[in-house]
Amino acid sequence: MSITLTDQDRPELQKAIEEMVDSGFTGVTLRVHDERGEWVGSAGVRKLGESAKPPTNGHVRIGSVTKTFTATVVLQLVAEGKIGLDTPADDYLPEFGLDRRITVRMLLQHTSGVFNFTGEYYDDGTFAPGIAWGGQEWVENRFKTYRPEELVRLALSKPARFEPGTDWSYANTNYVLARLLIEKVTGRSYAEEMQRLILGPLGLSGTVAPTTQSEIPEPHAHAYYRYEDAGREKTVDVTRQNPSWISSGGDMISTTQDLHTFISALVGGKLLPAPLLAEMCTPHPKIGYGLGVFVQDAGENGGTVITHNGGHGGHAALMYSTPDGSKTLTATLNYVDDAALSMAEAFQKAAQRLVEEVFGGGQAGSVDAAEPAQ
Repeated sequence: MSITLTDQDRPELQKAIEEMVDSGFTGVTLRVHDERGEWVGSAGVRKLGESAKPPTNGHVRIGSVTKTFTATVVLQLVAEGKIGLDTPADDYLPEFGLDRRITVRMLLQHTSGVFNFTGEYYDDGTFAPGIAWGGQEWVENRFKTYRPEELVRLALSKPARFEPGTDWSYANTNYVLARLLIEKVTGRSYAEEMQRLILGPLGLSGTVAPTTQSEIPEPHAHAYYRYEDAGREKTVDVTRQNPSWISSGGDMISTTQDLHTFISALVGGKLLPAPLLAEMCTPHPKIGYGLGVFVQDAGENGGTVITHNGGHGGHAALMYSTPDGSKTLTATLNYVDDAALSMAEAFQKAAQRLVEEVFGGGQAGSVDAAEPAQ
C-alpha cells in the first residue's frame, strides 16, 4: 500500500504523527497492524535543514526496548534449562559478590535493589550520579568504550537502593547483569545469542546488537543533542555513537517492521513456552512491570497492552501490542535531546495519544520516559 493511499485511508493516524512533529520532534514514523491491515506513515524530516521525511522503515536506536529482547533471551535460556529463574544470580556470576538473595527473576523485573549505574533519583528529590550519559561530557566522550563489567562494578560500589525483592526501581544495571549471565552460561556473546534465538529465527535483518560499534545502518533519520559550551548553545549530530555506556540496557538498533515482527511473535507464543510467557507478562503490583515488559491499561475500551518504550540521545522507539498480538503499534522518533530531558513530557504525551488512537479511547497508562535510555 502506498503512503499516499494510507494517509487518506487513516487520516487520524497521519494527523497524530504530524501533531507530534508540531510538539517538537524532528521526525516520526508509525506502523500499525490491526484488523484493518497495515498502516505506515511518517512526518517531519529525517535530517535538520532538509525536507525529506524520515524513512518509514529506517533504522533507529531503540533504547530500553532492548530490555525486552534481553529478557526474552534469558527466558529462552530458562526454557533450555541453562538458567533457573529463581536461582541466585550469584551462582552464575560469583565474581561480583552479589547479594545471594538476588535472583535472576529480580534482575528482569527490576526488584534486585542494585544501584542504577546511570544514576539514581530518590524519592526525596536527591540524585546520586553514575556514569556520564548526558550533557557536554557525554557528547565529547560518546565514542568511548565501556566494558559491561565496569558498569556493574561501579553500581555495586554504591549502596543498594533497597533489600532484594522488597520494592521496585528501574535500574539499567539489572540488564547488564542479565547480559553477563547470558554470556557466562552459553560461552557466547550476547549478540551471538540474540542472533541464534531471536534475530535469525524471526528474520529480523534490520535489527542489530551493536555492543561497541558506533555506526547505524542506512537508511536512518538523524539524532541530535543540544548542550551549552562556554555560554553558547550547540546542537550536534549524535547519530553515530558508541552505545556501550548503556550496554544491554539499551544498545540495540531496529526498525518499526522488525519491532512489529518481534512483539507479535513474542506475545503470540513463538519465542517462549506458554508458562514462561505468562510469567513475563505478569506485572509487579507497584508499577505494572513484568519480566522485560510493561503491562499497561490502554484506557477505556482499550484493554491491556504489552509494551516497552525507549529513548536517548535523539532517537526513540515505541512498541505496543495487544496480549494476543492481533494489534500492534511500533514507532520511531528522532529529535534534539538535551541534559534536561526537555522532550520527556512530549514523549509521554505522544505515546499516550498514539495508544489512545490505536487501542481505544480514554487515558493510556503511564509511559516511563524520564529515565535514561528508558
